[in-house]
Amino acid sequence: MEPQRYRFLLLFLHILRAVTALEIISKPGDNVTLSCIYQGGKLHLESLRVYWQIADDQDQCPVVHALISGQDNESEQCIHFKNRTRLFWDRLEEGNFSLLLLNVSQSDEHMYKCVVLQKSEYTKMIHQANVALSLAASYSQPILRGPIRNNTEEEVTFSCRSDSGYPKPNVYWINKTDNSRLPSELEITHHADGTYSVFSTLKVKASPNMQIECSIENKILQENLSANYTQEKQSNDSSTESPENLEKKQRGAQAVGIISIVILIGVLVALTCWLRRQRRRSSKLVSYTDVQLDEDEGGLNTSV
Repeated sequence: MEPQRYRFLLLFLHILRAVTALEIISKPGDNVTLSCIYQGGKLHLESLRVYWQIADDQDQCPVVHALISGQDNESEQCIHFKNRTRLFWDRLEEGNFSLLLLNVSQSDEHMYKCVVLQKSEYTKMIHQANVALSLAASYSQPILRGPIRNNTEEEVTFSCRSDSGYPKPNVYWINKTDNSRLPSELEITHHADGTYSVFSTLKVKASPNMQIECSIENKILQENLSANYTQEKQSNDSSTESPENLEKKQRGAQAVGIISIVILIGVLVALTCWLRRQRRRSSKLVSYTDVQLDEDEGGLNTSV
């Protein structure tokens, strides 16, 4: 019974360590600090061995970083971490063995273990810490475009785009009239910096009062970004006109406006011509009256 109890105790301690592991979320390409702090007093580095390891896959990489007798030891360090790890030398004697990991990428997502060993009469472990590293980056606010009329009058297409996020998101199209999910197509692009862009298209049957939502979900960050389309109602009719009908009406209004301007210009030209003619007639009448007056005055002088 004693060996079984001992095994149970070890299992319980292992589970407890896993539950109490510190979780760190970093953006791809950033530098991240994995925390390991011993609070038992000041230490002498010459008597210490500090190992950073990958706890969930030690066969792949047994040593991420090692400090032996106050010196970095790179002899057993995995190639993947060469020139990418740093200790904080000004804090080591205070018990701060945190590790700076540079330019993190998807392959760095692991459970890391920090083990501190002290050698006096015999070597003993004085501190251990587990740190879970996850990568995540917020997606941009999704941009929803549409509806675009397809070849058939009964179907329209919407598109939704979001960029610079990590990891791959869940993309949902929702019919807001009944909160049902709609089937769609998804295209994911992986960029050099480790982030993703998503482009999704939705084809639905055109209907009055459409209310469509595109939702981008990042589970690690517990973020849900959305963009909405709501078809506006007409004041005198419950249905919304298609873009083609609205465009025809706009063209018709423009044509009526142009014709009205042409007619107005024609009326102004005709009015101007009529006024000029009236002026000419008035000037001729004045000239004829002056001549008659002169002749009449001359005749009166002769008779005298």
